[in-house]
Amino acid sequence: MTDVIDRDGLARLAAEVAGPVLVPGDEGYAAETATWNTPLVQRPAVAVGATSAADVQAAVRFADANGLPVAMVATGHSAVVTADGAVMINLRRINGVSVDAGSRTATIGAAVTAQQLIEAAAEVDLALLAGSSPNVGVVGYVLGGGLSSSLGRRYGFAADHVHGAEIVTADGSLRRIDADHEPDLFWAIRGGMGNFGVVTSLTIGLVPVTSLYGGGLYFAGEDVGQVLDAYRRLVAAAPEELTVSVAFLRLPSVPSVPEPLRDRFTVHVRIAYLGPAADGQRLVADLRATAPILIDTVKEMPFTGVAGIHADPVEPAPTYEMSALLRDFPAEAAEALIDVAGPGVDTPVGMIEVRQLGGALSREPRSPNAVGNRDAAFQLSAAAFGGPGMADEFRAPLATLADAMTRWTTGGKQANFLTGYDTTAEAVARAYAPETYQRLVEVKRAFDPRNTFRVNHNITPDR
Repeated sequence: MTDVIDRDGLARLAAEVAGPVLVPGDEGYAAETATWNTPLVQRPAVAVGATSAADVQAAVRFADANGLPVAMVATGHSAVVTADGAVMINLRRINGVSVDAGSRTATIGAAVTAQQLIEAAAEVDLALLAGSSPNVGVVGYVLGGGLSSSLGRRYGFAADHVHGAEIVTADGSLRRIDADHEPDLFWAIRGGMGNFGVVTSLTIGLVPVTSLYGGGLYFAGEDVGQVLDAYRRLVAAAPEELTVSVAFLRLPSVPSVPEPLRDRFTVHVRIAYLGPAADGQRLVADLRATAPILIDTVKEMPFTGVAGIHADPVEPAPTYEMSALLRDFPAEAAEALIDVAGPGVDTPVGMIEVRQLGGALSREPRSPNAVGNRDAAFQLSAAAFGGPGMADEFRAPLATLADAMTRWTTGGKQANFLTGYDTTAEAVARAYAPETYQRLVEVKRAFDPRNTFRVNHNITPDR
């Protein structure tokens, strides 16, 4: 691919950019193009290690001059589409954080991780509406909506709290956008993902949370029926301060997995409660008494420890996923899930989660944005773990799970939970109401008419 690139232009790019500019065969190319999802081996025509918005502008202009698409990588958690032949902009060096306690906001660089911002905000008794993973990139997470696994039911989507952004659009311009400046573009990036440019800086609101009552209850797989019954009773009466999810786990025998959970089917109930610990204890008492507990980590904790609730992997993982939104999770749905993924079922799917939604997640924000499908009651997600090239092997087991739950699905998706199986235009459109999707197309047409930013869950300008 580099044979068709203007070599003089490449040399000028390397001179203009403060970070590395690499092509296949260069030392450091593999590390510069690596993503979190290890089966996806990226082979861009050029990799640009951006250190600033100016570097990003130079890379985008180079891509435009050579007729190449632009791919972005920060932490790489959301990478599902190959960047082969593209200009890949690595944003990992743009990772500054500035917290303003007075306005309860943080201004962050493109590659700041959740844990990095959580810890910075905690210094002034504030919190990010964080998801379950500590090392996911905040900007990518927020652009997809930002479904907080601990604070969402109380405060809404993280995208609802964005105050402004700096974004490099397809013409190479650096635009500072908010509700009063480029309002259509500002509306679109909050939920429309990375389809409209490279966000180099984001200003986001924080919330006054310093601690919570939370953690995990792990049960043996043979008790799954009783546990799901107790889970359903709990969520039916849950206040907005409480978020509970339940997961089926089939974890390997490796040092990072606690011994009681290795090589067996277990059930993990994830709990996050923002009220007093004594009230939290009363809320989960019925669940605790349901069956013998293998591990109990539920306690009062500082918000800086919130990642321990889900205990997501902290090392790059070879993952194949599916997701769906559920309008309800009645007893029949729980039975259907057990039938296809419970004890005695031979499935390669290593994790299945049903996450409670509702509360503030179901309400429209003060500043409208493109986040869609707020009417769902639960988020269903699942992951199988394997090596490169196994997408077809895992397609059927994941589809079996999805098919079993079809009766209760809304037909929609959350943008953050679109997967490698959701890359068609029709699949992406399911993350939005039809009128929202049409408006996103119009904004795309205005700011990226040649679809430069298409190495993603793409919203095309010609729909």
